[in-house]
Amino acid sequence: MRLRLSHCLAALVLSSAPALADDYVAFHSPSGNIHCAIMTGSYSEARCDIFDYTPSFRKRPADCDLEWGPAFAVDAQGKGYVACVGDTVADPNGFVLDYGKSFSLGAYTCTSEKSGMTCTNGLGHGFKVAKAKQSVF
Repeated sequence: MRLRLSHCLAALVLSSAPALADDYVAFHSPSGNIHCAIMTGSYSEARCDIFDYTPSFRKRPADCDLEWGPAFAVDAQGKGYVACVGDTVADPNGFVLDYGKSFSLGAYTCTSEKSGMTCTNGLGHGFKVAKAKQSVF
């Protein structure tokens, strides 16, 4: 398992302008239980944090001394993973990604469904987070 520490980044306001080289866009599910962000540029990933959930992953890696379990991420090249983090991507100013809708930025696409949020990279790897179950692929 790869240990990743997500960086705290200042959120940019979502606009109709094309994506810049270094963008950060925050959004969340209509229920507000899943908050996500897509970051592009020198540090690039899609990440979601879930707040009310039954954990599917229970064994914390020995090299993670931060919070582990509610954050999931995928970078541009690898598979999805449970992230070891000391921050959150939850942003009350992020936009609502309605059920049945997708948002893409750079190589990433996140899709909101009543059954959870799925985020993938351009290679088709990613994660799905839902209250009942979380998975990485």
